[in-house]
Amino acid sequence: MRTVARTGSDSDADRAPHRREPGNDDEFARPAARMSIVVDNVFHDYGGGVQQPSVRVTIRDVAERASVSVATVSKVINQRYGVSEATVRRVQGVIDELGYEASLVAQSLRNRRTNVIGVLVADLEPFSTELLKGTATAIRNTGFELVIYSAGGRTSDHVGWERRYLSRLSGTLVDGAILVTPTVVKVQYDAPVVAVDPHTGSHDVPTIESDNLHGGVLAAEHLIALGHRRIALLGGRPDLESAKLREQGFRRAMAAAGVPVDEGLIRVGGYDAHVSAEAARALLDRPDRPTAVFASNDVSAIATISVARELGLRVPRDLSVVGFDNIPESALCTPRLTTVNQPIQTMGERAMAMLIRLIRKEELASTDMYLATDLVVRDSTAAPAAVAGPRPSTA
Repeated sequence: MRTVARTGSDSDADRAPHRREPGNDDEFARPAARMSIVVDNVFHDYGGGVQQPSVRVTIRDVAERASVSVATVSKVINQRYGVSEATVRRVQGVIDELGYEASLVAQSLRNRRTNVIGVLVADLEPFSTELLKGTATAIRNTGFELVIYSAGGRTSDHVGWERRYLSRLSGTLVDGAILVTPTVVKVQYDAPVVAVDPHTGSHDVPTIESDNLHGGVLAAEHLIALGHRRIALLGGRPDLESAKLREQGFRRAMAAAGVPVDEGLIRVGGYDAHVSAEAARALLDRPDRPTAVFASNDVSAIATISVARELGLRVPRDLSVVGFDNIPESALCTPRLTTVNQPIQTMGERAMAMLIRLIRKEELASTDMYLATDLVVRDSTAAPAAVAGPRPSTA
């Protein structure tokens, strides 16, 4: 599945597109609708109000309205010499009136630039959705537009999908790309690339990530301070650096406190709700079940709470649960989730700012950026039943 959503930095409110029957004789044509989504190669057009048949404004419409030739409109669009200032103003006024824009493919063929940035995500789940909010904020007023591509499924079924998409986009559709939780270490692409939450192993692209090691330490220390000793870990995607570091932080805190790690309580949740639910059920069905679970992301933590409820366990009285991410859902579930906060939207903003600097061939202060994490204590953690005591203040 491919999902494409396009966001620009200009205002739609000032646009009044001229309607005409669609034609295919104009390389500069643009759809009148400003938002489109492609799912499984089926085009869905989302305009304002009632959905209309696909129509587009062409360069010929502009030329006719401005009483000039198509060649003159082309010169104005491409800022070429040979057109008087009065004519430029008239043509530009018609372009603004009709809401006309040159097609991205035509622009790229002429200028080798599209002013479009692609963001590639494995799926449109809570983490990537929050990150996309940050990229959309950062791209405003930059002159670039945003296109979002989604693999639309579990990464285990789509390993290497980023390479395939980048190959399709290469040279004609985007000037650079942001890869979110990539399934590959290295990519071959002739434009700048930035990775968010990168793959394990060495990499050759700039990266943005949070302090996952410290976050894992914070989660384990919180549960240990409450008196828990049988603490389970639901790990993330084994191929991602974040999952590895969160587990390392967990183990480091346990060792520092002198609490042995029961390897039977270490399971893989894969940052996936279904996988995590199955892993949580296996943990909580044990006769010697854990009294607490550190889930490597909030989706896994919320799935764990749901399984605990199905099994008749009360959170936090019978089971404490800590997540990681601090997505909006973590404050809305019941009970409200204690979690490690990472600044997801800021990660998106920083990734976009870094990529734009690379596209503009500006120097980066650093090619690898780490953002701080902190613990947000809510209602899903408490001392185990045998260890009564005061709880930390809630957020």
